[in-house]
Amino acid sequence: MAELLIRTSLDSYEVPAGDPGWFGPDSIAWQVHADLASMLVGGMSALLLQTLHPLVMKGVADHSNYGTDPFGRLQRTAEFIAGTTYGGDELASDLVRHVRSIHARVRGVADANRPYRATEPALLTYVHVTEVWSFLRAHQRYSGRPLLTSEKNQYLAEMSVVARRLGARDVPTTTAEVQEYLRLVRPVCEMTAEARETVGFLMTSPVGESVLRRSAYATICEAAIDLLPMWARHRLGLYRPSPVRLALVRPAATVLTSALRFVVGGSPVRDAAERRAAS
Repeated sequence: MAELLIRTSLDSYEVPAGDPGWFGPDSIAWQVHADLASMLVGGMSALLLQTLHPLVMKGVADHSNYGTDPFGRLQRTAEFIAGTTYGGDELASDLVRHVRSIHARVRGVADANRPYRATEPALLTYVHVTEVWSFLRAHQRYSGRPLLTSEKNQYLAEMSVVARRLGARDVPTTTAEVQEYLRLVRPVCEMTAEARETVGFLMTSPVGESVLRRSAYATICEAAIDLLPMWARHRLGLYRPSPVRLALVRPAATVLTSALRFVVGGSPVRDAAERRAAS
């Protein structure tokens, strides 16, 4: 994950001098997104939850090459998150414009002749909420530095800036608003054929990897499932008994994320951004 985040040259995070970016060093977004270990778990959980929206999933199935280039898609997503979080205003704005231009070409027709367009504010809001909520839940469970309620609300408010610039509307900015949003959107969510195929793909360990890496991947998947709301686990067919999640999954994921944190160390992107902001 560290390599994915720094593929964009670190030099681009060093300029312009004195620019704090959209959030700045004291933001909760800088804190949450710097913990790459918990972000891995949260990112996987977000992907699983996003598959349940039939129009979002249809757009991914029709226009994404995740099946043939899964790490490329992960690469682009990670660079967008890093750039909008830690980049200066110009870099963050350029990334948003680029994504909006891609969204403008993503459109089609889902089952029951339901048209979809990636520029629809409702779809953008769903993708945003499931993403930041999953990042936040993973941070609370695995970062070792859980946030206060006020800090969680600050994080959601900060990240709503990115969502609105992408075209989302009515973006929740507190934990209570997110929970209400997920309650209201729940009837829309369903396990489609495209979702089933994508979930199967996500749950399959990469071919050719070592036993250790396959085990780590499986642990991340199980930890991601554990973060999902109970109704989402049931609809995805990923139900896990509570004793299994509490006694096996969470301890294993805690050990893994701690090990990853030790190996990876700090975030070089955040370090570069801090140098820029302090210049």
